[in-house]
Amino acid sequence: MPIPVPEALDDSAVLAEAKAQQVRRLPKYMVNAAFAGAYVGVAVVLLLSVAGPLAAGKSPATKLVQGSVFGIALTLVVFAGAELFTGNVMYMLQGLAAGTVTAGELAAVWAASLFGNLVGSLGFAAMVNAGGTMATGAAPGKLGPAEALVKSIVDAKNAATGGQLFWRSVLCNALVCLALWMAGRTRSDAGKLVVLWWALFAFIASGFEHSVANMTLFGLGIFEGHANWGDLFRNLAWTVPGNIVGGGLLIGLGYAYAGRTARSGPTADVAAAVVPSPVEQVPVLAQA
Repeated sequence: MPIPVPEALDDSAVLAEAKAQQVRRLPKYMVNAAFAGAYVGVAVVLLLSVAGPLAAGKSPATKLVQGSVFGIALTLVVFAGAELFTGNVMYMLQGLAAGTVTAGELAAVWAASLFGNLVGSLGFAAMVNAGGTMATGAAPGKLGPAEALVKSIVDAKNAATGGQLFWRSVLCNALVCLALWMAGRTRSDAGKLVVLWWALFAFIASGFEHSVANMTLFGLGIFEGHANWGDLFRNLAWTVPGNIVGGGLLIGLGYAYAGRTARSGPTADVAAAVVPSPVEQVPVLAQA
């Protein structure tokens, strides 16, 4: 059974406070944020590698396969521990609503996690490009299946209007934050894996826009000569605000409003149950 919504909100509020404390140790926090960008990048490269041949053959199963493998992204972020911007928009707004963090702390966590995700995503894309992974299976003078898929996806994103990118990113992070919200309401690791997989399957197969996934995707496109830096930052200019609206305002504040009881803020018992001793604190602070 999922834990009650008010209890889950208390957990999120405590987690937001922990993130605000961790960002004060900026070098360590940036490492966790860079990890998150790279972990999402792993999912992007896996998606391209397994779906590239299907896309080249115009298989109708392409999107189903893409969605089915992308769950590795949040699996790594949640279970390995990393700071993902798109999850932080929900946690920090719920913490702000509960009064455990300030607006300044919210902004600091958002900015640090977004920049760290960008560094990790581009660094991972550079390593993949250096290894020639996307060119695997290429015929002489032609693009490999995965590289061709990179080009086609980047071209499609560049052709989308700003409004289209914004609304796709709203829908995307609503699903991503629903995944994290549901995972936070179960104490079962198996249950967490199931809900994370289904929500990510839905957003990828539907073709929605995730700002951090796009960092790796456009990074690969830039390094392979299919995109430029302007393309990346144009995309982020629309997808970052959309992700904030979808994950933060709709899901984060939506549940903070609908689920909060007469109690204001987390109780001492909940805080004691959620916040570990200093020796055990790193894994909790590194949640998505």
